Amino acid sequence: MSNLSTKADDILRCARALIIKGGYNSFSYADISSVVGIRKASIHHHFPSKSDLVRTLVAQYREEAEAGIVELERNAADPLGQLRAYVGYWQGCIADGSHPFCVCALLASEIQVLPEAVAFEVRAHFRRLSDWLTSVFERGAAQGRFSLTGTARSNAEMFMATVHGAMLSARAYGDATTFGAITHPLLERIAT
Repeated sequence: MSNLSTKADDILRCARALIIKGGYNSFSYADISSVVGIRKASIHHHFPSKSDLVRTLVAQYREEAEAGIVELERNAADPLGQLRAYVGYWQGCIADGSHPFCVCALLASEIQVLPEAVAFEVRAHFRRLSDWLTSVFERGAAQGRFSLTGTARSNAEMFMATVHGAMLSARAYGDATTFGAITHPLLERIAT
């Protein structure tokens, strides 16, 4: 039985890499079959449709993100430290190529053509991330650590958009340092 779950995990890892490389419509089960070394029918056994596969992948990604937030909060108690750790996580991932782009950010750029089940998971990821960032901004403002213009929610949304935009810029320029060049001044503007 563990071999079956390992194959499903292999399929999910491959799909994630292919999505990060080119998006939802850039791959097929044939592509996964050749990378993972299994027949397309075997992929369909685990994930009857591409929508099932990508919905499962995004749900798994959301769980990983949630666990990451819990770990980040455990290791960085103050709000500015949490924002720095969040940015630092992505800066490291972009620099070492381990996760050079947020899967949900990529899929959000295709939201109009995604199956509804996948779009639902992508939106849920952004809602949860926005809620967490809003709470960080609320705590930072209440502690006098942040200088906010507007509401904590609007600042959280601007922060989230800037981080994802910085990922896009780093990819467009082919230069991982672009991410830090955009996000570090943002962190300095937030801090009082």
